[in-house]
Amino acid sequence: MGGTMETFYGVIRRQGITRRSFHKFCSLTAMSLGLSPLVASDVANALETKPRVPVIWMHGLECTCCSESFIRSAYPLVKDVVLSMISLDYDDPIMAAAGHQAEAILEETRNKYKGQYVLAVEGNPPLNEGGMFCIVGGKPFVEKLTAMAEDAMAIIAWGTCASWGCVQAAKPNPTRATPIDKVITNKTIIKVPGCPPIAEVMTALLTFITTFGKLPELDRQGRPKMFYSQRIHDKCYRRPHFDAGQFVEEWDDESARKGYCLYKMGCKGPTTYNACSAVRWNGGVSFPIQSGHGCLGCSEDGFWDKCSVYDRLSAIKQFGVEKNADQVGMAAAGAVGLAIAAHAALTAAKRLSRKPVRPAQEE
Repeated sequence: MGGTMETFYGVIRRQGITRRSFHKFCSLTAMSLGLSPLVASDVANALETKPRVPVIWMHGLECTCCSESFIRSAYPLVKDVVLSMISLDYDDPIMAAAGHQAEAILEETRNKYKGQYVLAVEGNPPLNEGGMFCIVGGKPFVEKLTAMAEDAMAIIAWGTCASWGCVQAAKPNPTRATPIDKVITNKTIIKVPGCPPIAEVMTALLTFITTFGKLPELDRQGRPKMFYSQRIHDKCYRRPHFDAGQFVEEWDDESARKGYCLYKMGCKGPTTYNACSAVRWNGGVSFPIQSGHGCLGCSEDGFWDKCSVYDRLSAIKQFGVEKNADQVGMAAAGAVGLAIAAHAALTAAKRLSRKPVRPAQEE
């Protein structure tokens, strides 16, 4: 028998929240998920009728930066998520219980809410020497991870560590730190990469699962499409400067003061899929490119081995539309002319190769 839990609506009503404020919250939640305002009624119905979802938050090899980001969420506030929307039953760095009491919660949740809880994983398991490089509660982390994943309703890989491996898995990777989807292969893993991920992306994902009781639509790499379907470059406010061929050539030059594109300074925005340029950080205040530094590509696979922070991406072609129409036209005409000449030469060569050779006439 599954356990019974109070609904989100029941919790906030006990806290003195009015129904008007509740519906306002539902409207803002729908907006944060990129959904139509008409969906707000579905959100309200779900939060009124469905029990709070138990969440088990486990930590492997990591630096806790995902948790640090999570607690800074502004839309919705993390206090509303943790204290009202979900039931955060286990999170060893912040929970009151410790030792055997904390470990007992894992088995209790697994047995009581089988198939109903969300497993959120921050960090990754090291596989070398039987997983002995990360011991939690007297057992290798990889053992606890696989056991809890078996009966989870959904599994979330928080951050680049859990999603791709990050610095722990960088070469030569002596501990064999491994992304969790390489360990848990029989279930869908929702990857939320970033070092760390954006706070509102994390809380919005939990809100979506809590509200609709299902996984969001994922891309082919397992990332939620609502936040990882576009490159940072696509919505970057410096994009017009890229298209115009206006680039920062060195730090603090005149172009940097004018806010030109940071592509030549190593910005990885053109190849990085994330919501930084749309959602931004610190309650929507800013993001690295707005602060004057190029994107590091921290949400992409192989971040540490491939990042080469200040190296320019060599495969990206710029447009340089600051050239006038005559210059562009002449360049295009020249390219067409060369192509025609090459085609004519090739055709003539083919004809000559096919022409029969006449025997020399006798004198």
